Amino acid sequence: MFDNLSDKLDKAFHILKGHGKITEVNVAETLKEVRRALLDADVNFKIAKDFTTKVKDKAIGQNVLTTLQPGQLLVKLVKDELTELMGGDVSGINLSGNPTVILMSGLQGSGKTTFSGKLANYLKTKKNKKPLLVACDIYRPAAIKQLHVVGESLGIDVYSEPDNTNPVIIAQNAISFAKHQGLNVVIIDTAGRLAVDEAMMTEISNVHQAIKPHETLFVVDSMTGQDAVNTAKAFNDILNFDGVVLTKLDGDTRGGAAISIKTVVNKPIKFVGTGEKMDAIDVFYPERMAERILGMGDVVSLVEKAQEHYDEEEARKIQKKIAKNEFGFDDFLSQIQQVKKMGNMKDLVGMIPGASKAMKDVEIEDDAFKHIEAIIHSMTPIERSKPAIIDVKRKARIAKGSGTKIEQVNQLMKQFDQMSKMMKMMQGPGGKNMMKMMGNMKGMPGGMPGMR
Repeated sequence: MFDNLSDKLDKAFHILKGHGKITEVNVAETLKEVRRALLDADVNFKIAKDFTTKVKDKAIGQNVLTTLQPGQLLVKLVKDELTELMGGDVSGINLSGNPTVILMSGLQGSGKTTFSGKLANYLKTKKNKKPLLVACDIYRPAAIKQLHVVGESLGIDVYSEPDNTNPVIIAQNAISFAKHQGLNVVIIDTAGRLAVDEAMMTEISNVHQAIKPHETLFVVDSMTGQDAVNTAKAFNDILNFDGVVLTKLDGDTRGGAAISIKTVVNKPIKFVGTGEKMDAIDVFYPERMAERILGMGDVVSLVEKAQEHYDEEEARKIQKKIAKNEFGFDDFLSQIQQVKKMGNMKDLVGMIPGASKAMKDVEIEDDAFKHIEAIIHSMTPIERSKPAIIDVKRKARIAKGSGTKIEQVNQLMKQFDQMSKMMKMMQGPGGKNMMKMMGNMKGMPGGMPGMR
């Protein structure tokens, strides 16, 4: 996420390394590189120029504390300005209606249908809502089926009228259906349209006027950069939407859309999509995103993800097993499953301060634990419960059965032994609080798996 931009900003700040204070000359040179980095990330030229001007005005004349280097001060100023540029404070979603009506809009292929499902799942699991998904894409035959498949996988009702070609009537009927069924959120998935297609823009405007949604969201593919910002402006002129959703933020995103869109349309980014899974949705926090762009990580989000999947009962069972020296590979496997629920490894690593920079050239597999899981699944039940019995002959069989090398089995055994000893030590005085803090992170072996 924003790897290229982060790398170029880091190089820009290196210009100040070794300087004892901020001067007009060295800050101008640094900010010239910052502006170049923003332009390469497809940020609008005027926005990039205004941004660096504001940072320069704040930097000149600042007294650098003895505990702070000039480069560190400039990073802070850039972080604060980036935060403001992307919206400042977090912006919530309006759920005041009964039912709350949410209208999804955006370009073809922006990911509206998938995100509609993610949003419904988020509101169901995190906000205790009863959502209804509505198929109002009357042009793409597969869209209705896709929404039904998504809804069925999530246990969420989907309303559609396959023979109806009037999206206004479908939306109105769906709202009536929700009221009768006691469903309190209606998410209307509309057809993707081009901003230059006047007839299609008029159609969504008619839907908007007829149902008067409590929340209108513009869904945009974050990989499209400045084009996304221009399209957002065209849609906003017609719909006056309430907020933006950035999808595919886990891809090769340059960052232009996230950084520019708030300034252009004066509407907040409310959510981001960070993967294919239905739980890969995050509320957008401008400050946290600014910190990640600058390589500071995002510890708060990492802890929140860990807390979401932290199973206290499971943790107590594990602690008892560790105390009795009964911690085995089945327990290890269950901890891996907990970590996997938190999201993809590359995204998690990016939340650790300094990790993105330190592991810039390290390839992290999408399924970083697959070799470990294959090795454990190739063990017999008795081997998983009593790892000490695994000798050379057993290791050779396990390696063959898992499609791995005996060296990989040896490495896992060594890491497992080291982790078991560490967890045993943490059962002692002063260790229990740290054990609780680690929560879901204790599934991580001594060496990061899935990296080359």
